[in-house]
Amino acid sequence: MIYAIVNQKGGVGKTTTAVNIAACLAEAGRRVLLVDVDPQANATSGLGLSVGEGLSTADVVLDGAAPSDAVRPTAIGGLDILPSHPDLAGATVTLPGAARREHVLADALRPLAAAYDYVFLDCPPSLDLLTVNALVASDRVLVPVQCEYYALEGLSRLMTTVAGVRDHLNPGLRVGGLLMTMHDARTRVSGDVVTEVRRHFPELTFHTVVPRNVRLAEAPSHGEPVISYDPHCAGADAYFEVAKEVASRG
Repeated sequence: MIYAIVNQKGGVGKTTTAVNIAACLAEAGRRVLLVDVDPQANATSGLGLSVGEGLSTADVVLDGAAPSDAVRPTAIGGLDILPSHPDLAGATVTLPGAARREHVLADALRPLAAAYDYVFLDCPPSLDLLTVNALVASDRVLVPVQCEYYALEGLSRLMTTVAGVRDHLNPGLRVGGLLMTMHDARTRVSGDVVTEVRRHFPELTFHTVVPRNVRLAEAPSHGEPVISYDPHCAGADAYFEVAKEVASRG
């Protein structure tokens, strides 16, 4: 199963979600690949890899390199990563003129994905051609939704984009879930946003809500997912529960 983790807003916990769900499923014995499709390469550094060493998604997308040559193991057993590089930002210039421009990533990943139980694509905070490539390559979309006032406004636009990709480019694409992130139990607005999202999307919203947690914020600077940085913190507990929900949804 291939999941694109998408939200056009930055700072909603997208990369944190990608890294930690992937790590939790790997810890549970699954074979997992994390593909960093963001030129910022935060998922790459967040798993302890040096950005710029070896082949990357930039080489795969821009130069046709074989993804299998770019995949690298991580410190988490069972979890591999296809790292990113800032050069991937050049895709906004190069891809529009490419043949099958929306399918470049899907064509590259197809022979690789069969070796894994789960593939997660960490997308850039935009709805550009890189994100469209990720949606075309995926079976499901997982959307982190920050518990803040403007969440529903951005969510509506994203759902329209997903529907457009499904109608014209990838008929099998489905929304695999909406994950509420950065929940602060001390504020009323966090609870109100969770209630509203669940009211609009009752079947899609995950039961688990990820809290705002200092350990989640600290872990990337140590190059670790939170489940190895502090496996007993509230953030780690939440992502273990999220991973269980992902596995149960198929």
